[in-house]
Amino acid sequence: MNTPTPTAGAGEKFQELVNLMARLRAPGGCPWDREQTFDTIKPYLLEETYEVLDAIDARDWRELSGELGDLMLQAVFFSEMAAEQNLFRIEDALDAINQKLIRRHPHVFGSETARTGDDVRKIWSEVKEQESRQKDGAGTKPGLLGGVPRALPALVEAQQITSRAASVGFDWSSADQVLDKLREELAEFDSARRDGASEQLQDEIGDLLFVLVNLARFVKVDPEQALRGTNAKFRRRFGYVEEKLAERGASPADSNIEEMESLWQQAKARETNR
Repeated sequence: MNTPTPTAGAGEKFQELVNLMARLRAPGGCPWDREQTFDTIKPYLLEETYEVLDAIDARDWRELSGELGDLMLQAVFFSEMAAEQNLFRIEDALDAINQKLIRRHPHVFGSETARTGDDVRKIWSEVKEQESRQKDGAGTKPGLLGGVPRALPALVEAQQITSRAASVGFDWSSADQVLDKLREELAEFDSARRDGASEQLQDEIGDLLFVLVNLARFVKVDPEQALRGTNAKFRRRFGYVEEKLAERGASPADSNIEEMESLWQQAKARETNR
């Protein structure tokens, strides 16, 4: 079986990171690092993940290089704490991902054939399902959605559970059908709003968002990244509004919606004409 040749020096540099982390956690190392636990480090893992995404959104490749280093540190940090408790070592984590990549790419490392991205996703899902059955053994199978963590951000969780349901045929047949469902959910939301049924509004908003995630899947758009892009666009345009108001000696609180809307349209036009 042929496996990729590692980049020269990468192994040595990764080992240096492992050694540095071990030194920081050792007696006489860094007091802060020695105080940390699995639970106290978790927020940093999430923070570093989003900083990686920010660097990608900004197409700041130098920044991305540094942020990926920070993200790798989190994996090494968790593994060092696990090694101290004789739970596992970083080598075990590396073995696990290497073996998984080979196992889930039989079209590269085995005899399977995949001509399209959809073929690859199908193979990946089948291998993953087989792994799940083997892991469960004779125990009770958790179900198709059992492997999707509830702790995921809601948009990501919705992406994963809808994709898994679709993989076994529980899905609409076209984006047009999803749009029909979206209109149906909009009507239900409007009805709840008009009836003053406040207890139903959260449920109806959730249904709308869930259908939008499905629509994004049909048109092959990542809803999380789509929303991040829109958030960045809003920040940019609202920043322009604040800047222009400041030039007039005013602020949004001193202005009115008509003036701010006019400046918003200016910001939008500037982006369109670039």
